Amino acid sequence: MRVKSAVSLLVLALATAALPGCGGDDASDRGTAPAAATPSAAPSAPDVAAPAASPSARAGFGSAKPSPSPATLAFRAGNPAGRAAVPAEARAVDTSRPTRTVGSGTPASCTSAAVVKAVAAGGVITFDCGPAPVTITMKATAKVVNAHGPRIVLDGGGKVTLSGGGSRRILYLNTCDPAQGFTTSHCQNQDHPQLTVQNLTFTGGNSTGEKAEGGGGGAIFVRGGRVKVVNSRFVDNRCDRTGPDLGGGALRVLSQFENKPVYVVGSTFTGGVCANGAALSSIGVSWTVLNSVFRDNQAVGTGANPARGGTPGGGSGGAIYCDGNEFTVRLAGTIVERNTANEGGGAIFFVSNNRTGTLSITSSTLRRNPSKGFETKGFPGIFFLGARPPTVTSSRLS
Repeated sequence: MRVKSAVSLLVLALATAALPGCGGDDASDRGTAPAAATPSAAPSAPDVAAPAASPSARAGFGSAKPSPSPATLAFRAGNPAGRAAVPAEARAVDTSRPTRTVGSGTPASCTSAAVVKAVAAGGVITFDCGPAPVTITMKATAKVVNAHGPRIVLDGGGKVTLSGGGSRRILYLNTCDPAQGFTTSHCQNQDHPQLTVQNLTFTGGNSTGEKAEGGGGGAIFVRGGRVKVVNSRFVDNRCDRTGPDLGGGALRVLSQFENKPVYVVGSTFTGGVCANGAALSSIGVSWTVLNSVFRDNQAVGTGANPARGGTPGGGSGGAIYCDGNEFTVRLAGTIVERNTANEGGGAIFFVSNNRTGTLSITSSTLRRNPSKGFETKGFPGIFFLGARPPTVTSSRLS
């Protein structure tokens, strides 16, 4: 069910406590499915795995310390029954000693301006907005300054919602944007800044009309450095409704350092709408998605990629859209359901133009993800072109 207002988000929080490998010029993207493929292993499994405790360690792209807080434990996102192991670098960052804090104990002190200022300054950022959940409606997009950091961590403590108000992108990182400063001579492949968002809700983000780097990324846009999402929710985010290769109603990612994966851990994506990849979208980027949920996202473009004559293009990857050359996507302990694509891949659209990319699905459930145009035979909800058929283990595809 989609959450339609800030009020319902608060109730939910309380209740549930030029780029390398750029696609688009390969006619096969359009949907001429490969020969029938059979999953390498697809035994029937329960819709969700047996419950397992959430990761106790707090590791960023580096250190790890156990320090859960009551506020964090009250906030629930992702698939709580997912049992995929979470590597140390994919876990939440220790924010017990923040660099800076947004707010001074009251909801009124937690403003858009304070968030923008804190993100620009960088470091480990927490919120002090009072004891109750709060929604901060952004009046401007919060942008990372590339010389600050090298880590930028936003931890909402399970009580903070950042809203784009349906009119703007919420968060932006781009190492190749001169306005945010160049910090190396190779902006497309540098290890910083390293952005982590955790224990937050992002809603109402909208990047419609954004042209830089091809657009997309209704809630968060990232090019360069590294990005990680932990224990967060993305609700009703948007990007342009048409276009052959743009996407990411929630998250658009390009040019990650040495093609290291974007980690998405214990997070939920619902109600996203975009031309392609209504939750996640990337070009030439690897993903590791663990113990997460994708539900009711819609790829609404028409004409696929490259766009058929007389169409604006798009409509692929109801939840996830990945294009490029050498990259991998791994889903484990994850539920993908009721997502739709006007063209290919109601759940996942995966095209590795040079046929080197791989997709693996482990201990996951993909169900009721209609592809209205095309999909790969034997893999419901998936359109795939890569090195070999997707590896499916202890999972259900239907």
